[in-house]
Amino acid sequence: MTKKNNDFYEIFKPELTPKEMLELGVFGGAYFGDKIKEFPKSWFKKAKLSEKFDVKINRFRVKAGLSRKEWKDKGWIFKEDPLGWFQWYCRYSNGRRIPKIDEIQIKRWKNFTRHVKAIKKNCEKNDLGCRRRQRQAILQWGYNPFI
Repeated sequence: MTKKNNDFYEIFKPELTPKEMLELGVFGGAYFGDKIKEFPKSWFKKAKLSEKFDVKINRFRVKAGLSRKEWKDKGWIFKEDPLGWFQWYCRYSNGRRIPKIDEIQIKRWKNFTRHVKAIKKNCEKNDLGCRRRQRQAILQWGYNPFI
């Protein structure tokens, strides 16, 4: 059975939109800096934003993930989206398609399900105090952290 080239698009079903993620509190509120003009204003009406990273803005009040420098060092930043995965997701949500980059980013997103599985395996349902760092991390990848 041969896979079609664009099958990766079929698996990409984030549970949260960029707007929902921004309203819940991601990346310490400082992901975009001043680079929000390309995105719909409606995304930012209730968004939790900050000029500098502020852990209190994050939904679970913890830092989750690596720095942008570490993302670059690991080869996770591409010239098409110099701010990283979330910038790619926002642009993807607005209709941009770059199949080569989309495939890489969707595979990265899919691999993140291991954290969703860890929360489900190790936490009581609705115990939002359990694995807060992992919950914040999955939120930042478009997964519902309220599991």
